[in-house]
Amino acid sequence: MMQPLLMRLRELHPHAEIHVLAPAWSAPLLARMPEVTTSIDNPFAHGKFDWAGRKALGCRLASADFQQAYILPNSWKSALVPFFAKIPERIGYHGEARYVLLNRRFPKSVLPRLVDRYAALAGAFATPTPEPRLTSSPEQQRAAREALGLPQDGAPVIFCPGAEYGPAKRWPIHHYAALAKLLGQPVWIIGSHKDALVGEEIERLSEGAAVNLCGHTNLEQAIDLIAGARAVVSNDSGLMHVAAALDRPMVALYGSSSPAYTPPLSARAKILSLGLDCSPCFKRECPLAPPDTLRCLEDITPEHVLAELKL
Repeated sequence: MMQPLLMRLRELHPHAEIHVLAPAWSAPLLARMPEVTTSIDNPFAHGKFDWAGRKALGCRLASADFQQAYILPNSWKSALVPFFAKIPERIGYHGEARYVLLNRRFPKSVLPRLVDRYAALAGAFATPTPEPRLTSSPEQQRAAREALGLPQDGAPVIFCPGAEYGPAKRWPIHHYAALAKLLGQPVWIIGSHKDALVGEEIERLSEGAAVNLCGHTNLEQAIDLIAGARAVVSNDSGLMHVAAALDRPMVALYGSSSPAYTPPLSARAKILSLGLDCSPCFKRECPLAPPDTLRCLEDITPEHVLAELKL
């Protein structure tokens, strides 16, 4: 979501170094963004305040002579590190009364898409917000397949059935399995170790039509496997955005969340959302009782997804 902001900054400052303070797990993702010089480990867990730790990190960064900091989260604590680093320009949205911590403040954005809100921090441009683009070379793709014992030839269809936010964003397991059977071609299931049981169940119900790789890949390998995919089917998740940034043909499945806020940013992505009266509800679990439970995703059939894939 923030890479288009980096693209804008690179356009404005062609020779600048851009360093990104982010959680360690995202370093492989940032390494695939040409705009990023280096990533800096943000050790603070979500919701953790740690005044002393943030002050210490800011003081360590003070010697790096950064000239600008763009603070994308709206929280007060997220602006502490740039403040303690004494970065001359600290830029972001008002958020939680950050009047002292930020010295270039923007009012709350009315733009519907998060990616546009972030990109707008770079200033006004006559052209639309650019789409994120990650790099993946043929050599990296071959290395990922070799490390995982996967065939080098062929382009599989990749399923991304995870959604860490909660079950209300997950297309049903039995639908994924049925779609794998309908495809009649190699299907690889990719996700984190948290998705391992889901992947195993899809593999079992598909009667071997899909191969479960959930928990067996690191993020870098997942990027390279998706880059070599013929098509991707994904819930609204981080890997959905990775697939979009790799410009893979994709069907993105939306239930409780809104494609108006965080859509896949690629012209090759097809969004499936039934637009029921109860959605988007933004709930982690469906609040409705049977037979209406999770209708927003249950009623998207495997046949419908197959027709949209156009394979």
